[in-house]
Amino acid sequence: MRGDAPGLLLAALGVAAALGVHAVVPAVPKLTAAVVLGMAAAHLPGLRPVVRGIARPGLSTAGKRLMRAGIVLLGLKLSLGDVLGLGWATVVMVLAVVAATFAGTLWLGRRLGLPGDQSLLVATGYSICGASAIGAVSQAAGSEEEDVAASVALVTLCGTLAIAVLPLLQHPLGLGEVEFGRWVGASVHDVGQVVATAQTGGAGALREAVLVKLMRVMLLAPLVAGVAVVARRNLRAARAAGAAGTEPGTAAGADAAAENPVKTGSRPPIVPLFVAGFLAMIVLRTTGVLPEQALGLAGDAQELLLAAALFGLGSAVHLPTMMRTGGRIALLGLGSWVVVAGVSYAGVLITT
Repeated sequence: MRGDAPGLLLAALGVAAALGVHAVVPAVPKLTAAVVLGMAAAHLPGLRPVVRGIARPGLSTAGKRLMRAGIVLLGLKLSLGDVLGLGWATVVMVLAVVAATFAGTLWLGRRLGLPGDQSLLVATGYSICGASAIGAVSQAAGSEEEDVAASVALVTLCGTLAIAVLPLLQHPLGLGEVEFGRWVGASVHDVGQVVATAQTGGAGALREAVLVKLMRVMLLAPLVAGVAVVARRNLRAARAAGAAGTEPGTAAGADAAAENPVKTGSRPPIVPLFVAGFLAMIVLRTTGVLPEQALGLAGDAQELLLAAALFGLGSAVHLPTMMRTGGRIALLGLGSWVVVAGVSYAGVLITT
């Protein structure tokens, strides 16, 4: 823990700066500011040696462990009763949007030849809940930190652009208050970005957007469990192939293990502990035993934890590396944005 102290302190300062940015410019969500500030810290001449050196262990811890804690507390924002109150037609619409966005983005990313888990992570971020979902799935898949950082940066950028673009399309697309809110909730990535976008359409739009968005968040747990199952299967296949063609202790075996130690050296659980905690928090919120004050404090803690985690992930972004795949990942982001916005728009028209 001592080695993590400089990085955790820097993450805390980053969170304070993100809160300051949000206070001065309320249109900028705290989590978006945290990612951008983390990226800035990684490239400022005065901070760059610190971020890449003494602070790196603590920033990595923030990006992983604090992310898990924040995702657990995210479950307290969800109530089964509120979500089911939207009706089965809306539930089916959300399922269709998530499935189409995830499958379409994953297919396009692989066609574009993106490295590592970037296709999987971007697909997750667009279809579920932005950076939080990317963090959750990356934990189950054992993704490389560079892939996580690049995916978070892309999803954050596109979600931020949605705050400015979607309100301009409300009237040209003929969407009323309720329809606009549901469209925003079904198509915008991060919860904070959903709130910032939907509030331009009025109180009714904001309520519908948040409920639809939280319904998407509920799909995080089964998605992470599915990714963990695939990771276990791939690990078994890799071990079988290694036993058949690469003996343990050989140079080839050592190189393969060094290239991806998480994926080849561990056995991911079918349901990660933090996902079980996320589900437990949903059940706890549904019981109604927690007072509003406790829920408010938990919500504040969740935002702070996720902000620290996203600052840590942002600090891992290396722009020169991103530039090498920048055109392809930008094309993936644009294509996925078209899919999620188009499918959710059609779904809203059909179900309202």
